[in-house]
Amino acid sequence: MPDPVLEAEQFAEQFTAEPEAEWQIYAPTQDDLPCDDDIPMETLRHKLQMDILVDAYINWLIANQIQGFIGGNMFVYFSPDQVRNQNYRGPDVFVVKDVPSGERRSWLVWQEGKAPDVVIELLSASTARRDKTEKKQIYQDQLRVTEYFWYDPFNPDDFAGFSLQRGFYQPLNFDAQQRLVSEQLGLALVRWQGVFKQVEAVWLRWATLDGELLPTDGELAEQERQRAEEERQRADRLAAKLRELGIDPDQP
Repeated sequence: MPDPVLEAEQFAEQFTAEPEAEWQIYAPTQDDLPCDDDIPMETLRHKLQMDILVDAYINWLIANQIQGFIGGNMFVYFSPDQVRNQNYRGPDVFVVKDVPSGERRSWLVWQEGKAPDVVIELLSASTARRDKTEKKQIYQDQLRVTEYFWYDPFNPDDFAGFSLQRGFYQPLNFDAQQRLVSEQLGLALVRWQGVFKQVEAVWLRWATLDGELLPTDGELAEQERQRAEEERQRADRLAAKLRELGIDPDQP
């Protein structure tokens, strides 16, 4: 199996001693850059929290036939310095509006033409300080991410959001339902107590401004099962009514 760290070092060496002009001649693509640091999410709950946000948003894009992209635990490249410094780690969750859907290995700002519109970091004991300071500064000053949120899956009270105003992040206020609203996406982020993939917790979830949760894959499957059951019951009632009238519903 290829060593991603060694590959990253070998790639960085190609550019470390080269003048900036070389980057203007050749801009690396997704295939050139490392896309995986082999560092897993902090805990299973962090992984599931990422999944519930990513999966539900993809379902919403598909259902509404909207173009867009959401990434989870993947690299975002905005500067050649990231290659030189081997600084590859990206947001836990990020959303980009009005771009073609589809698979990416990494998000390259110079290739895609824009940076993420929304970033969500999932806090942990080892990352909270950096997420609230260094990363927040990068999203404000370098990536210019319009909205930045953080959430601690083990401490639901540690939940905050910021909106870029005149080049600086300003705190977002909770609405009457204790939600943080993303004006960029026209959706709200809500704290929901429930079970997801057999784990009960307070999950951060997307919701419409009317308060409807964006469904997960499991919830969509359950909705389909309920629709099928309702259709079966309707057919049974109709068959019973026909039999009362002396009509055999099984006859063609």
